Amino acid sequence: MARVALGGFLTFAGIGHLTFSRQEFQAQVPSWVPLDPDLVVLGSGVVEIALGLGLISGKRPKMFGHLATGLFIGVFPGNIAQFVERRDGFGLDTDRKRAARLLFQPVLVDWALSSTRQD
Repeated sequence: MARVALGGFLTFAGIGHLTFSRQEFQAQVPSWVPLDPDLVVLGSGVVEIALGLGLISGKRPKMFGHLATGLFIGVFPGNIAQFVERRDGFGLDTDRKRAARLLFQPVLVDWALSSTRQD
């Protein structure tokens, strides 16, 4: 159940990257990333959808869990940049809220690993 819920979360987030939250996600791309923010948002959205559907499918859950973990670790510097650069987005409009967001990333990593321990 936790694996499917994570898959749904990632799929929904990915769809948001491509559609209704696209501009909001663009504002979250750190200033030091040497790529067009829209390209980063679109690419990460496609990856999230693929990972989400992979987790929901139940095929090779351990592999998809590890890939999702890699994604969560990979975007963490962006979360740190959002805090350091004081970038607002998704209701994270204070330092306290942005700091709390940083604490959520290990929860996502644990969710990905613990929900996919067995193939």
